Amino acid sequence: MSANRRDFLKKVTAGAAGVAVGGSALGMSAKSYGRIIGANERMGVAVVGLGRRLGAYYKPIAMKESNVELLYLCDVMKSQRERAAKNFSKHIDYQAKLENDIRKVIDDKNVDIIFNATPDHWHTPGAVMAMKGGKHVYLEKPCSHNMMENELVVAVAKKYNKVVQMGNQQRSSGHTQEIIKEIHNGTIGVPYRAVAFYVNKRGEVPVQKSAPVPEGLDWDLFQGPAPRRDYTIETWDYNWHWYGWAYGTGETGNNATHELDVARWALQVNLPQHVNVEAGKRHFFDDGWEMYDSMYATFKFEGDKEINWDGRSRSGQDTYGHGGRGTIIHGSEGTVFVDREKYILYDRGGKVVKEVKGGANEAGTALGGGGDMTTAHVYNFFETIRGKAKLNAPIDDATISQAMVHYSNVAYRIGRGFDIDDKKGIMYDRDAMKLWGRDYETGWEPTL
Repeated sequence: MSANRRDFLKKVTAGAAGVAVGGSALGMSAKSYGRIIGANERMGVAVVGLGRRLGAYYKPIAMKESNVELLYLCDVMKSQRERAAKNFSKHIDYQAKLENDIRKVIDDKNVDIIFNATPDHWHTPGAVMAMKGGKHVYLEKPCSHNMMENELVVAVAKKYNKVVQMGNQQRSSGHTQEIIKEIHNGTIGVPYRAVAFYVNKRGEVPVQKSAPVPEGLDWDLFQGPAPRRDYTIETWDYNWHWYGWAYGTGETGNNATHELDVARWALQVNLPQHVNVEAGKRHFFDDGWEMYDSMYATFKFEGDKEINWDGRSRSGQDTYGHGGRGTIIHGSEGTVFVDREKYILYDRGGKVVKEVKGGANEAGTALGGGGDMTTAHVYNFFETIRGKAKLNAPIDDATISQAMVHYSNVAYRIGRGFDIDDKKGIMYDRDAMKLWGRDYETGWEPTL
């Protein structure tokens, strides 16, 4: 093992032990996990959903220290399966099975772990199916499509004693862990406000039109839990994000999850007491984008704390002077900027006190992503299953950040803000509560 690799693993393990939220993940002891899977046992892995996130998994699955075997590559699109097999062959010296149907993967008792990188509407239903089938789950963001699923995925994980880590990989960033700890220790005094932002230059998307189902696509299985409809052009390949609410959760679910999570972590807050949103479609007015492409959300918390979300999908103006994404935390004695590459600490007068570059190569706004943070995050997940670490992003804490996404989307959809019960999560608005869950295709409803 190289010195760099050894140092990397030491940092990951140390970070995992030091920053997990509240004891062992989901209340289980590390010893309990050790009884499920031996501390040195080779684990069987399946990746479900082989789109743009696939590249993030090559390194953590292939590296010797992970001690896992890739058993399945599963996707509803034939070309995705074939591409994934070809790409993984550059990293492993054996062939995983190619499968269309997640249910067949879950039925295989040799599979211990499911990586769920499917479209948003499949995240909680797929995770629930996997946990009921005895699998631990690495669940990409957003971990849920709505508030009902948000509660359900936590309840199922607890019921079946499964390790579930959400893919908000900045929780496994060494420099982010460092500055969050400093904030909690008072380096900027009392933190009171955070601004989380994301800007991109996405272009026009086609207006939805009926079209033949693309060759090799299992359209029925793509829809899965969602009510059935005819196929429309480009829906299966990424643009499902913007084509209404059947499959996606907007840019807020697509990207805000990451920075909102860092903001909440820094301010040490849980559920908000109020949400208000200004949002709309501000660009390419006649194209097929069916929801907001710009949103400014404000969340109010106990203790006079506030988080703002500034998300602009199709305007690349660098408003904050730090590129495409990041989080700014204001305190009584200073300010911090942190993103996937670095953090900068300023005093109250705006002078730079310290700047630390993390050295990670995690992607920012580019499609796909992946890099050292994801590798560390996945390794932390593996080590927790073996009883050697604590999750950096346990699902019961991750869903608190995810709730902020759902509240802002609901506020946009009903056209007004609302108060929230910050203990139970209930929205004090009748129209908002109508969007607590969603309709499912009969027979596909996820349940406890």
